[in-house]
Amino acid sequence: MAGLLFILSAPSGSGKSTLVSQLRSMVSDLDFSVSWTTRAPRGSEQEGREYHFTTREEFERGIAADKFLEHADVFGNYYGTARTSLTQAAAHGRDLLLDIDVQGASQVRRRMPEAVSIFILPPDPEVLALRLNNRSRAEGGVPREVVEKRLNTARHEIEKYRDYRYVLINDVLDRAAEELSAIVNAERANAIAAGGGDPGNGEVARARGLACRCLLENSYDRLQTVLASFGISM
Repeated sequence: MAGLLFILSAPSGSGKSTLVSQLRSMVSDLDFSVSWTTRAPRGSEQEGREYHFTTREEFERGIAADKFLEHADVFGNYYGTARTSLTQAAAHGRDLLLDIDVQGASQVRRRMPEAVSIFILPPDPEVLALRLNNRSRAEGGVPREVVEKRLNTARHEIEKYRDYRYVLINDVLDRAAEELSAIVNAERANAIAAGGGDPGNGEVARARGLACRCLLENSYDRLQTVLASFGISM
């Protein structure tokens, strides 16, 4: 495909959607793949903006026809990325951002190992529980057992952080958004350099420095406390 493919994953309640919104206001030429889902719209969500909403039967027909780059069953609802997202981004020569869960990310990495994968971590279980409860209220009151299930699922998803190239901790929104933007700009500069072009300097050097700090192999000191709070060993 023309351009870069960025994969962004995080447990439910990690603030990923807010970070995606921030990122899209900070960088240009980045298409966002609107996923398909069988769940009902929440609050002010609109068709084609947050998701494409469809029936379970129609989604399963799409699976059978191999229309999805990836798909997963999450909390009883299907979520998936249509293959057309890639072809449309390629046609415009733009980079593409996928906001997908760990199941979907694994599928995409198998098909496109060159994709840039980024995992977002909440700072601790207490903050995650608060965000999930706030989301529950926004959804009109999700049953407590559903919130507990999401918390339990989050721990298992967090254990997959090792599969990603970059890891961010979303404790301070502006800082996490700056790091996410730096990753995109650094990867773009690296791609230009790899193609024999001149990526420039100044802001590029700063972006590369921030992005380097977020590489998995450089993040273990920062991750130690967060992982321990979830009962996960490094």
